[in-house]
Amino acid sequence: MPDSLDQLVTTFYRAFSGEVDLVDDVVTSDWKDIPAHPGQAPGPDGIKPVIKSIGSSFSDFEIVVHDVIDGRGPDGNGKIGVRGEIRGVHTGDTFGIAATGRHIRIALHEFHEVVNGRLATTWHLEDWFGFFKAVGQAPRISEEAK
Repeated sequence: MPDSLDQLVTTFYRAFSGEVDLVDDVVTSDWKDIPAHPGQAPGPDGIKPVIKSIGSSFSDFEIVVHDVIDGRGPDGNGKIGVRGEIRGVHTGDTFGIAATGRHIRIALHEFHEVVNGRLATTWHLEDWFGFFKAVGQAPRISEEAK
């Protein structure tokens, strides 16, 4: 388990850059990811397939943290806010859009609940419209989804 808030946040986001097992060190066994990916189970084992899927869609994937707002109490528990940016090269199918080879940079905003030095809940919002703009395409919507 990381010793500081900076290490906790850094380790969590490094997991998305290909070091998937790092989530074992920073999230609780029942960690909730909101909104969850369809079919995603709670905890570290639930996010690992999602991280691997991201790795198959983007090369040089990284999450850069710009700001962390610490709203934890004196006991170290509470909520934190993160403003960051997702970066990478679109090298695989994403939202039905074939690889474009384009570099992407999209905004990321997250709130995390910290309990006993680990992330217990994450609420996340990514600017996927920024992704569509970067790759010059929009997702295909099937007739069933309408």
